[in-house]
Amino acid sequence: MKFRQLLFLLPFFAVLACTPKAAGPASSDSSASQTTTPKPVKPVDDNLSPCQKFSDTSNPDEAETQYVIYRQMLKAKEMDKAFETWQKVYANSPAADGRRPTVYTDGVAFYNNFIQQDPSKQQEYGAKIIELYEEARRCYPGNGYMAAIQGFDSYYTYPGTATDEEVYALFKESIEIDGPEKLQYFVINPMSSLVVKMHREDKIDEAEAKMITSALNTRLAKGLKECVASECEAWKTIENYAPDAMRYFETVEGYYDCQYYIDQYYADFKEDPTDCDAIRTAYSRLRYGKCAEGTAEFDEIKAAYDNNCRVVVDAGPSTLKEAFNCLESGDYDCAIEKFEAAADETDDAAKKSRNLLYAAKVYYSHKRNFSQARAYARKAATADPNNGEPYMLIGTLYASSGPLCGPGTGFDSQIVTWPAIDKWQQAKRIQPDLASKANKYINQYSQYMPSKSDCFQRGINEGDTFRVGCWIQETTRVRNP
Repeated sequence: MKFRQLLFLLPFFAVLACTPKAAGPASSDSSASQTTTPKPVKPVDDNLSPCQKFSDTSNPDEAETQYVIYRQMLKAKEMDKAFETWQKVYANSPAADGRRPTVYTDGVAFYNNFIQQDPSKQQEYGAKIIELYEEARRCYPGNGYMAAIQGFDSYYTYPGTATDEEVYALFKESIEIDGPEKLQYFVINPMSSLVVKMHREDKIDEAEAKMITSALNTRLAKGLKECVASECEAWKTIENYAPDAMRYFETVEGYYDCQYYIDQYYADFKEDPTDCDAIRTAYSRLRYGKCAEGTAEFDEIKAAYDNNCRVVVDAGPSTLKEAFNCLESGDYDCAIEKFEAAADETDDAAKKSRNLLYAAKVYYSHKRNFSQARAYARKAATADPNNGEPYMLIGTLYASSGPLCGPGTGFDSQIVTWPAIDKWQQAKRIQPDLASKANKYINQYSQYMPSKSDCFQRGINEGDTFRVGCWIQETTRVRNP
């Protein structure tokens, strides 16, 4: 289920019950004076919204009645009549009883309904929706949901209504109000991308980034642990997106400790303990995380690396040897420089291609720089046209780009599977012995292609050519699962 669908499956708030006012106590003493018993004064509640409430109007009972009426009509899906009455309530008592922002959230529901009826007015109605969110946050400043949903809609539904910095601030506000344990689930994916962007551009420091990533990871772990039945689908989607987006911080030395790298890479190694790519990546990352000999997982990976994957180079000084030494020690810039130098030093097409591919894999696995990884993979393919491995890597880069090109689920994130499959098919055509590995990836990712209904809604048919944007910028063929 798409996040947008999940979001608007959130139920409308329960209609407030309209209770009759209690009468004052009647006197049972006939000889008592005929003075009227004064009504008790309702104490002031400092927790109520400072904005206009039922009690602030000239006729509080009428204001509350109008509220109950429009909510009943809204529940019955009588949208036009409900909206007419809602407008009166919004004009006179937008804060309702002062305890809940339902008038504002109902207003959002009305305008979303208008957008569905007339998509050409999305910009106009979208601006009104953002205005309602702003008012709700002013009137209910301790409500983390309102900051969260305003950020979400500003980021995904009505792009351009806020800058990335403004959306980040809204999500941060919601995190600070709700805390990691109660954080709104739909914040996790977009915030995982924004915290990376803010840190990469030096707009937040490492301490703030750690606070944000810790909150996101805490909420994700709690959601996965406590979810039941169909709600787990949303958490699984988040799990497939957010941790991968936040792998950027693996490139920040000292950001994560040894245990983090064990948690991230040991399982990949155990899944295929003879795959040298997985072994090299795990060994290098654990070393980068300052894991030391004597740690069981590190020792096991190191043994696999030494026994099966350590590249033997000629004795004496060697640029290639220096490259692997840099890689093992976690100096990835040095490793890339040396691998490229080693490629320049040889006229052997296979060796040149292999060394350039090493550099490409460092960019992907350790630098998390997809465009540079592709650039070096293309150089490797040009150096040796008979090498299909560069296309295997490019396919993996594309398949991993859902978090870069969309919200992690839905059409914009799923279209990356089409060019990924193109590259894996190209790899096995060039190098038939890669067919088994390529087919494994093709079968694995085919299930994540956009659905027929998603394509139909956009006027796209199976077999059509389609241009995938984002950083990929390639024309592919539409396929359905």
